[in-house]
Parts: sequence; structure tokens; C-alpha cells
Amino acid sequence: MSQWVIKGIRTGIKTTGYPGTEELAPGVTPGLPRGASIGADAAALAQRCPTQALRHEDGKISVDYRRCVHCYRCARGLPHPLQWRTGYEWAGTGASGRPENAFGEPFRRSVHILVVDAGDCGACLNEVKQLNNPYYNMHRLGFFITPTPRHADVLLVVGPVTDQMRFALKKIYEAMPAPKRVVAAGACALSGGVFAGSFACAEGVGSLLPVDVEVPGNPPPPLAILHGLLVAAGRKPPAALAGH
Repeated sequence: MSQWVIKGIRTGIKTTGYPGTEELAPGVTPGLPRGASIGADAAALAQRCPTQALRHEDGKISVDYRRCVHCYRCARGLPHPLQWRTGYEWAGTGASGRPENAFGEPFRRSVHILVVDAGDCGACLNEVKQLNNPYYNMHRLGFFITPTPRHADVLLVVGPVTDQMRFALKKIYEAMPAPKRVVAAGACALSGGVFAGSFACAEGVGSLLPVDVEVPGNPPPPLAILHGLLVAAGRKPPAALAGH
């Protein structure tokens, strides 16, 4: 036991340098598929996607990242697989139509976040929890978790929004003071994922609330969620939510 304590003291706490520097450590992201021109096989490839994330036209494949669940059916066991891009700055702007930086300067280093599980399977919620550990340490960037909507600036929602959570989610949003932002994290929160159109849930948070920032992935890695929070705070530019 003592040797592990000594090793820990010698090693110290290693925190990612993101967003100041690019994070290159292995395993920090599962990646996302790229769109491509593959000719006659495009239609068959698009049919392999269980969530209609792939669209084909004139032999070209485009990818709706809001629907991608990382099943890899487009990348494995095919004569012409799609290439996957690495990286984690995936968050794009939602359809709320509100100004990107309405928070302003007072919120740049003090943003309080309320996390709501709206029927999540546990995967996205677990990635959100990682933001508090020493490696990601979101406190250094001025992001803090709050248990009450009265103190929240950002509502971070995971899960497809089950019927039992619709009323609660609306009440939480209404209780938040303005200005406020909604960040939807994960394919289920963005589009319903594999549960979209079922009897038990909505097709994502956008069917109930105005979403400002959307973070694709199933689940999105912690750095992608952190990028979404930076976009919501006006400290990072948004990414495109489709690949061509």
C-alpha cells in the first residue's frame, strides 16, 4: 500500500490541458464517422444504420451526428467502410435562435450547471460525472454543479426525455433565472437515439425545451461535453453537426 502512496505523491495530479492545448491522450474519444463519396454502395451502407444517421444521394454519404450511436456498422465488415475522424470538439448550436453569447462577461468564470437525468441509460450520465474528477477538473474553468434550478445558469440534460420526466423537466426549466442555457448531451437527448418514436419517450430535449447547444455521441466523451459547456458560455465556437 505504501508504494502506491509514494508513487501518487511523485506523480502528482495530472489534469488535461484542454482547452488551452489539444488533448492527445489515447482513449479520450471514440471518434465520429466522416461523410464520403462511395458510389453504388451508398444506398446499402445507409440502410445499415439503425438510427437513420446516414443519408445517401448520388453515391455520397452524409452523416447526421445528432443521430449517430457509435454502432460502427458503417466502419466494419464492409468493402468500402466510412473513415472515422478523431477529435472531441463536437458540440453545435441548437435551434433556439438565441444569441450565442448572451451570458456576457460576468458568467465567463462562474457558470453553475444543473444536470438532469431524463431517462438516461447511465452511459451519458457517467461521462458527465467524469468532469468532476482530477483529470478533467471542470472547476478550473469556472464550471460548477448545483443541485437547484434557482441557482442554475445551464441546464444539462441527458436521456431521451421519458414521459414521466416531461412535466418535471419543464418545471425545472421554468424555475431557472434568466439568462439561461440548455445543453442536450448524447444522441438520445438530441434525437431520441434508438428510442426515438417509441411509446415511452419524446424525440429528444428539443421537442420540449429550446436547446441552445447539442453535444452528439452515444455517449459523448467528457471532453465533448466540456466543449459543449464552453460553447454555451461563449468561450468556444460551435462545430458542425453534420459530416459530408
